Amino acid sequence: MSFRLSRRSTFAVALTAVTAVVLTACSGGSSDTKDSGPAASGGGTVNLYGYSVAKAAYDQVTPVFNKTDAGKGVQFQASYGPSGDQSRKVKDGADADFVSFSVEPDITRLVDSGQIDPSWNSDANKGVPFGSVVAIAVRKGNPKGIKTWDDLLKPGIEVVTPNPFSSGSAKWNLLAPYAAKSEGGKNPQAGLDYLGQLLTHVHVQPKSGREATDTFLQGTGDVLISYENEAIFSERKGDPIEHFVPDTTFRIDNPVAVLKNAKNLKQATAFRDFLYTADGQKAFADAGFRPVDPKVAANYSKDFPTPAKLYTINDLGGWKTVDKDLFTPNTGAVAQLYDKATK
Repeated sequence: MSFRLSRRSTFAVALTAVTAVVLTACSGGSSDTKDSGPAASGGGTVNLYGYSVAKAAYDQVTPVFNKTDAGKGVQFQASYGPSGDQSRKVKDGADADFVSFSVEPDITRLVDSGQIDPSWNSDANKGVPFGSVVAIAVRKGNPKGIKTWDDLLKPGIEVVTPNPFSSGSAKWNLLAPYAAKSEGGKNPQAGLDYLGQLLTHVHVQPKSGREATDTFLQGTGDVLISYENEAIFSERKGDPIEHFVPDTTFRIDNPVAVLKNAKNLKQATAFRDFLYTADGQKAFADAGFRPVDPKVAANYSKDFPTPAKLYTINDLGGWKTVDKDLFTPNTGAVAQLYDKATK
C-alpha cells in the first residue's frame, strides 16, 4: 500500500489553519511590575502566535490572566496554525510578542534568527509551562479493537497523523512508537522498521494536529495518533471518539518564549510568568494539558494516567540530535522513509 499524496503536495484535507482572536477588555488597575507603561496601568495587547492545538489551552488561560493585576485590560491578538508554519511566519516578520510552539526546534529557529534570546529556556522548567503525552484515539466503542502500537499495523487499518514537515504534533506522534520499539533509541533500526511499516497505513497527512482531528472526525481513518489533550478536548465536545494512553509512550513538552524586540514586551513577559503560577497551571490542567507544577499535577492525577514507560526527548539525545538524525529533509532517517513511501 502506498501514499495517495506526495510530501510536497498539499497532504491535508483542504482545511484552513485555525486563526482566532481573543479579546478581553477590563477596567484599569495597577501592576506589580517595576516599569511604567501600558501594563503598569492596565491594558495593552499581546500578539500571540501558537500551534493549532494550543488554542484550547489559551482559551482557558487568558481569561484567568485577565483577572490578575498584571493582566487587567490586556487584550490578546492570537493566531494559531501548524507549529512549523507559525515559526516560519514569525521568522519572516509576523508581528509576534509571544510564541507557543509544539516543539523546541520551532523556538530554536527564532533564536538562530536573533528574534529570541538564547537564554529563553534557562529557567527551572526549560521554557515549558505545560505539555501532554502521545495518545491513540479511535472511533467510539473501538470497533477495530486497537489497544497497542502493534495494532496500528494490522491489515486494513488506516492511521491519521499530521505531516511532520509542517506539524510539531506529527514529530511527537512518530517519536512515541519509535522510542517504544527502539527501547529509547538503543536499537534505532527497530524503531525505523516500525515507522516504515506504519507509513504504509497513513494515507492522508493534515498540516496540523487540529486538522488531523477534524479529518478523523469527518470519517477518514480508523485510528488517530494525537496529543492526549487534543483527544480530551474532542471528547468533552461530545465527538464520537475515545482515547487511551499506550503503556509505552512519549512525553510532550510544549515551549513558549517572548520575542526580544516585542512591541508589547511588558505584557508578554507578565503573561509568560503567569503561566507558571498555580492559577495558570490549574487553567492548563482544566483544559486537558498536563501542568509542570508537581503540586498542581498531584490534584489532577485521576485525569492524567501515568504510563508504564514514558520516554522523553532527552532519552533520544535531545532535539538537536533528533531533528538532525531523523527529520532533516532528504538526509534524516524518517525523512527518507517518507520519500520512499511517496514514490
